[in-house]
Amino acid sequence: MGASASSDPHDSVSGALRDTIAHAIASAGGWLPFDRYMELALYAPGLGYYARRAPFGRWPGSGSDFVTAPELTPLFGRALAHQLQQALGACETDTVLEFGAGSGALAEVLLDALPLPRQYRIVELSAALRERQVERLARFGARVQWLEHAPTELNAVLLANEVLDAMPVKLLAFDGQRWRERGVVVDAGAFAWDDRATGLRPPTDAACAAGTVTELHLQAQAFVASVAAWLHRGAVFLIDYGFPAREYYHPQRVGGTLMCHRAHTADADPLADVGLKDITAHVDFTAIALTGQDAGLQVLGYTSQARFLLNCGLLELMQQASPRERAPAHALIAEHEMGELFKVIGFAKGCTFDALGFAAGDRSHRL
Repeated sequence: MGASASSDPHDSVSGALRDTIAHAIASAGGWLPFDRYMELALYAPGLGYYARRAPFGRWPGSGSDFVTAPELTPLFGRALAHQLQQALGACETDTVLEFGAGSGALAEVLLDALPLPRQYRIVELSAALRERQVERLARFGARVQWLEHAPTELNAVLLANEVLDAMPVKLLAFDGQRWRERGVVVDAGAFAWDDRATGLRPPTDAACAAGTVTELHLQAQAFVASVAAWLHRGAVFLIDYGFPAREYYHPQRVGGTLMCHRAHTADADPLADVGLKDITAHVDFTAIALTGQDAGLQVLGYTSQARFLLNCGLLELMQQASPRERAPAHALIAEHEMGELFKVIGFAKGCTFDALGFAAGDRSHRL
């Protein structure tokens, strides 16, 4: 059990969050599973990273911590709009529901690009980000609505861009003989790791080296199951970075995918500077697909972001765009940037159509 470096003691917000988490650890008997720690670090009211910051991306020097595709160029949203327009027509709905709309950049582009929806609904957990969205989207008036949670019996096209990766994950550690669940304790006044017995296992039979750490996406799976329950008729498009299970749980991926982001730099220590940086993990898209199917959703397709956007007409949009918009769009499809690491998975319920974004290069067979 090794202690992590402590945060800046002069940062009052981070200090208050550390106190909140320490109290939660004590209330839980001295040990807190990592998914609960991550939930508090990111979403504790008024203190968590997303609860009080608007970290989305302009470039370094702007005060942001990372950049997302909608912040890079509006061409991302304009290409995605082609897919959403097809889905809205095929599913006979005039409503888009976006989960975790970030700065509102994607919603703004989609609202400008789409003759439908008449309703654009946003479910946003962060009060800080919601304020930013309200200001940015004010010109669209009543077309935009904010919800505390998704309604039931929903007829809509649902969208989540870089949402699943920010959902708390279980951490599992292999000691050479058995898997143990990794949690957080307080040791000498600092947060530290501590592994405990568990019945949880990663979905792999491959031999793993002692010291291997990996993640389980139980909350993301529960989210997809909930979406399936809410949705009566419509489609779902989830965009995020990740892999199918055979790559995610490959024996050579001994350190897992958990990562932190601050000021456009990355580190692997979520116990340090709590509340001052993002904590994220790549997505197991096989688990997402299986959960969706088990809950009654039909998989429309699964492919790389690059192939999805190209299928949706990104090249044509780039040819028509200004040089200022066109240059950053290359990062959306470049294999060494966002093009290959990011994936898109689509689902449908109550309607059937051949989704434009998966017309070529569908990788559903790899899930």
